[in-house]
Amino acid sequence: MISDPELDGTGETRPAQPAERTQEPPPRGREADGAEARRPWLWALGGAALASAVWAGGLYALGYRLAAPQVSYRATENLCQDFEARALSRIAGGLHRYRPQNRQDDHPAVHRAICSLQNGESVSTLTVRVQVDLHRKTDPGPEFDVPSDLFFAEPDAVRTQEVRGLGERALLSSGLREGTVELRVLRGGAVFTVVVIGTGSEPKTPADTAALRAAMVEDARELMTALKEQGAG
Repeated sequence: MISDPELDGTGETRPAQPAERTQEPPPRGREADGAEARRPWLWALGGAALASAVWAGGLYALGYRLAAPQVSYRATENLCQDFEARALSRIAGGLHRYRPQNRQDDHPAVHRAICSLQNGESVSTLTVRVQVDLHRKTDPGPEFDVPSDLFFAEPDAVRTQEVRGLGERALLSSGLREGTVELRVLRGGAVFTVVVIGTGSEPKTPADTAALRAAMVEDARELMTALKEQGAG
């Protein structure tokens, strides 16, 4: 805007100075709703969403690691072939001569292999049942101390002892039935089970003796070595 000339103290006129522009204060409250005002909120929301996604992903990864235990053993295709039972055969005679029965089930959660052996054709004084469970989804450790179905009818009469130096944990259990002994070994997601049922009759078939238990431990150890994956710790 052009203004009239101003009068100074000398009576002379001189052009008036242009009027100073007054800067308007920045908008407040609801008026500050432009893109610049929204930008900090967008950054904050984006950062919160990213942090939430990272947190959720971390929980998922952690849960997956906890649910899927490490399995350092291969899935056997013929357990009766891998389980040589040399120590038990020294006690009760050759266990592989009388129609070994081999069975396996490859489930997405658990790979299970079972082998049944005996030291006689029609009459057997020693029967051996071996089972290998490779758990792929859940950790079998928390349930390892639960007594097996073998002693379901006599849970209070089960005698259990720890076996040191075999897997992560190993348990030898026996019940009221004479000559029935079970060895279970835990190592990561793998559970090895050896069940021996002996009558105690001749020849060379002790029912529940230290020699029988020692043979079960030895044969289980050899089986674990035979199935161990190369390079596994």
